[in-house]
Amino acid sequence: MIKKMKFDIFYVDAFSKEVFSGNPAAVIFKHFEDEKMQSIASENNLSETAFIDLENNYIRWFSPKCEVDLCGHATLAAAHVFFEYIDNNSSLITFNSNSGELKAYKKDSIIYLDFPKDNFKQVDEIESVFKATNIRPVETYLGDINLFAVFSSENQISSIRPNFNLLEKLPGQGLIISSSGDKYDFVSRYFCPKFGINEDPVTGSAHTTLIPYWSYKLKKNSLHAKQISNRGGELFCSNEENRVLIGGNAVLYMKGDIKMN
Repeated sequence: MIKKMKFDIFYVDAFSKEVFSGNPAAVIFKHFEDEKMQSIASENNLSETAFIDLENNYIRWFSPKCEVDLCGHATLAAAHVFFEYIDNNSSLITFNSNSGELKAYKKDSIIYLDFPKDNFKQVDEIESVFKATNIRPVETYLGDINLFAVFSSENQISSIRPNFNLLEKLPGQGLIISSSGDKYDFVSRYFCPKFGINEDPVTGSAHTTLIPYWSYKLKKNSLHAKQISNRGGELFCSNEENRVLIGGNAVLYMKGDIKMN
């Protein structure tokens, strides 16, 4: 009889103080073969599963369909697990990743992610975004990862019901939509059907674009943001010289174990 190995797995709701909101991520402090990590992520069927090799502090993220180069909420979830369940004397961890060095530190109840700032430029995708969302954006930008569309109001952002087939044809990994907020500095939503995520509840990596954009528009470096998906999530943001700080709460939903050969 083949003995099965057991590995801890944590399910964390990121960018929220309470379970059943924010963005759920799975966290496993171990690396496997790429095929196995992809199978685990597909089985979890969450927007991201984070795998961390603690020997090198190397973090990798897998969606249900493929590996991604940068993920905010799963990094926040991984930092939360590390601080609370692996080394509760720590308040800082530095992850190595495919996107370079990423720091996460805890201040009071909030974990801040120190991420690279996106490089984005204005492009003319207004008509294609209009066809996919049925509302005409004011501006469109293409960044290192995503297409980004700016709209006139929070009401437009909340009312958009996109055509996901048309979204898949847009340039970039996914589509960020955003406007100034009624109660927050700005609000956003994020769609990524190419990676098996029609709408992501809260997207930390999208804020590497959103923070510098809204910091410039609103002429302020500290920003309070809300991703207004059904689950929703709150972010505390800071625009630095070459980096952005993306802050949020996190809460453990479940801890279990994976049994594999």
